[in-house]
Amino acid sequence: MDDTNNFLWEIKQDRPKEYAVLMYDAFGKMGSNVEGGNANQPGLLKECRSARGPTFSGQYCQVFLRQGTVQYFVGICVPDSCGEADVEMLVLYGNLHTDQMSLIPPLPPILLNQSSQEMIMTHCLSNTSAPDASDVTCLFVCCVMVAIPLAATVFTAIMRWQRSREVSPTAESSRLNTGLNLYGTLKTNGSSNSEINSNTFEENGNDSTSHTALCLPRSCVYRCLQVFSLQTTSQGVFNTSSTIPGGGYSSLHGIRVLSLLWIMCGHSAQFSVINNLDNYKNWKKTVERNPLYVLTMSGPVFLAVDTFLLLGGLLSARSLLGSIDRAEDKLSPSVVADYLFKRIKRIQPLHLFIMCLTIGLISLVQWGPYWFPFIDTMMDCKTYWWANLLLISNLLPVHEICIPWTWYLSLDFQCYATTPLLVYFYRLNRGVFTVVAGGLLLMTTVSSVVITALLQLPVFQPSTLTSENYVLYYYVKPYTRYGPFLIGILTGIYLTTKKEQLLKTKWQAALGWFCCLSVMAVLVGLAYILRETPAATSVPHALYQGLHRPLWALAVTWIILACEEGYGGFIKSLLSLGFWVPLSNISFACYLTHPVFILLYIGLQETPIHYSDINFMYLFLGHVVLTLAVSYVLTVLVEKPYLLLRWSTE
Repeated sequence: MDDTNNFLWEIKQDRPKEYAVLMYDAFGKMGSNVEGGNANQPGLLKECRSARGPTFSGQYCQVFLRQGTVQYFVGICVPDSCGEADVEMLVLYGNLHTDQMSLIPPLPPILLNQSSQEMIMTHCLSNTSAPDASDVTCLFVCCVMVAIPLAATVFTAIMRWQRSREVSPTAESSRLNTGLNLYGTLKTNGSSNSEINSNTFEENGNDSTSHTALCLPRSCVYRCLQVFSLQTTSQGVFNTSSTIPGGGYSSLHGIRVLSLLWIMCGHSAQFSVINNLDNYKNWKKTVERNPLYVLTMSGPVFLAVDTFLLLGGLLSARSLLGSIDRAEDKLSPSVVADYLFKRIKRIQPLHLFIMCLTIGLISLVQWGPYWFPFIDTMMDCKTYWWANLLLISNLLPVHEICIPWTWYLSLDFQCYATTPLLVYFYRLNRGVFTVVAGGLLLMTTVSSVVITALLQLPVFQPSTLTSENYVLYYYVKPYTRYGPFLIGILTGIYLTTKKEQLLKTKWQAALGWFCCLSVMAVLVGLAYILRETPAATSVPHALYQGLHRPLWALAVTWIILACEEGYGGFIKSLLSLGFWVPLSNISFACYLTHPVFILLYIGLQETPIHYSDINFMYLFLGHVVLTLAVSYVLTVLVEKPYLLLRWSTE
C-alpha cells in the first residue's frame, strides 16, 4: 500500500519522476472502435516492467471487468510488491485514482447504457520465468532427442572420412554392398525395395524414397547411429517424384498438402479471432457470412480434417494388406502387432517432442497480455500428459486435453486400430464384411444426428466458439468422426484388390465429376446457410451434421478414383505435380508445429491485431514459411530416425 500510495502521489506532482510517468502511461486506456469490438484496454506490458521506483519495479496486471453485456480487460501497472489479492482490493475499493479520476474508468454512457462495472477477476503476469521440475524435464527430453541425431551425424561423418582415407574405392564399394545387405531397414534392390518404400510411405504418410546405409561395423549401436544420422534421414525429403511405391496414388500428395494449407489458414484466423482482434464485430460482418472467405475460419475448414481421415483409412488398409501378402497371406497376431507398432513408432516420437517443447516454452517465454486465455489449456499437460502418451486424449473432456490440436492423433490411432478387424471380416466373408461396414457407417451417422439434435449443436466453425458442447460431445469423438476413415478403408481395400477398372466410358467419368463437385459445393454452401447455433432442436442441422462428413469423404474418394483410372484430366496433373511431394514429406511435422508458431505470435503481442485482408494474408504466409522451415528440421532430426529404425536385421 505504501508503494502504491507513493506512485499515486508522484503522478499528481507538476513534474513527476520518470518511473511514475512510465507506470501511468502503461495503464490501459480506451481506444477507438469500441462499437466494432475494441473494448479491451491492454496498455503496455514492457513499458510497465521498465519502470523502476525507489523501492519497487512496475508489475503488469489485468483486471477483467463486466459492464452490462460487454466483458473486457484493462491492463494496469502497479508496484511489484502487490500480489493479486492486493490488486483486487485496490480495484474494489477504488484506490487507483487521481484527482477524482479513476485510472480504470468505465466505458462512457454514449457507448454503453450500463455505467457500473463488475469485476470478474484479476491476473498479474510475473516479471520472471520460473520453470519447475516438470518443465526442466521436458526441456531435457527435447535436448536429448535433438542431440542424439546431431551426435550420430558427427560420428557418421568421422567414420566416412576415415573410410575414405583407409579403404580403396573398390574395397569401399564392396563393403558398402555388404553393409546394405546386412542392414534390412534401408535396402535398395529387389522386392525388399518395394517393401521398405511401401511401408515408409504408408506409415509415414509421405516419404517414398529409399535410403543408402553407410559402411559401418555391424553392431546394433553403430546401426542405430547410422539411422539417426542426417546423412540418412535427409535423403529423399526433397525428392519430387510423385510415384508412390507399388504404383498409383500420385494424387494423394496434392490432396494432403492442400488440406494441410486449408487447416493452417483456418487456424491462423481462428486463434487470433478468439481473443486478439480490435475489430472483432467488423470481422464477423465482413468475413463470417461471406463465402469468398471459405479458406479462412469463415469457411468449413473442418472438412479438411475429414480428408485427412479418409487418406489415413486408405493408406492403413493398403499397408495392412501389403503386410499380409508378405506374411504368406496370413493375418496373424504378429502381423497386427507389427502393424500397430509401426504406427506408434510413426507418430509418437514427434508428438511427444512437440508436447515437451510446448510445455518448456510456456515456462520460459515472457508472455504478453493475450496469452492468459491459453494458459489453463496448456497447463493441463502437467496433469493429463499420460492421455497423449496413450493416445486417448480425445476421450477426455475438452478442457483437459494437453496440446489441444493433438486430439487428431488420438482419433487417428483409434480409427487405425479398427483396420485389422475390418480386413479380417473382408477376408472371412464378404457378406459379413458388408454388414459390419454398413453398420459402423450407420452408427457414426446416427450418433452425429442424435447428439446434434439433443444438444442443439451448431455445424459451422465460428459458432463453436460459443458452444463448448460441440467439441466436448461431438467434434473430437471417434463415434461421430469414424465415417470418413471407414470410407478410406473401403477405398484402400478396393484399390488394392481390384482386378479391372470401375470406369469404362467417358460419360461415366463426366457424371461422376458432376456429382462430386456438386456435393462439395452443396456441403460448403449449406455450412453458411446453417451457420447459426439453433435455439431448439433443428432437423436440418442434425441431418447436415450426420451426413456431411461421409458425403465429403465420398467426393474426395471420387477424385482419387478418377485420377487412378485415368479420368482426372488437369486435376490429376495439378494434384500429381512434383512440387507437392517435398511438402507432403514434411506434412506431419507441419501439422504439429504450426499451432506453436501461431500461439507464440499471439502470446507475445502487447496490443491487439487489426483484421484486414492484407494483414491476415501476410500473417498466414509468415506462419507457413516458418512452419515449413522448422518442420523440415524436425522431420530429419526427430521423425524419420524412429520411422527408419528396425529392431532386427536380415
